Amino acid sequence: MEKVVYIIGALKNWKVIDLANRLSKEFPKCEFFCSWITPGPEADEYLRKFGKKRGLSYKETLQDWGAKHVFNFDKTHLDRADMVIMLMPCGKSGHLELGYVRGCGKPGYVLFPKEPKRIDVMYQFATDLCFSTDELINELRKVMDKPVMEKLTMEKPKNAAAPVIRKKKMDTVVITAKPQEIR
Repeated sequence: MEKVVYIIGALKNWKVIDLANRLSKEFPKCEFFCSWITPGPEADEYLRKFGKKRGLSYKETLQDWGAKHVFNFDKTHLDRADMVIMLMPCGKSGHLELGYVRGCGKPGYVLFPKEPKRIDVMYQFATDLCFSTDELINELRKVMDKPVMEKLTMEKPKNAAAPVIRKKKMDTVVITAKPQEIR
């Protein structure tokens, strides 16, 4: 396997599987992970109903073994992925997953079925935005053959006012700074 690509999407959007199949044909040496969709479109609602029936609050439901198991399943595969593609439309969980992966220093693409009517400036956090599968495939061709990218670490040198960014060969982005030092 050359690269592992996690496809983020909504539980109700079965086009995730179609996208994984199309990309698997284009990039046969890569894994396009989308097994998270197998619990079905009502998984989140079932968890909510379970929590209510057990008398659990929202926060307590998230601490239940069922919720922890699903979270750790998704996180395990996000962590092993080299990059992600978020297929729109997508909910809050998908956006959190994209943010987590980008925060880890990995590429994250957003695939819109068409150009949105509303501009959302925060999509600038994504590596790139695509508006067709063909456009996404062309972008992926540019990066699929590249080796593991250089990661950045942020270090604060002694007696310096601002962090200094240094390139290092690493698996993740590590930023070290005390919260009060960031302005």
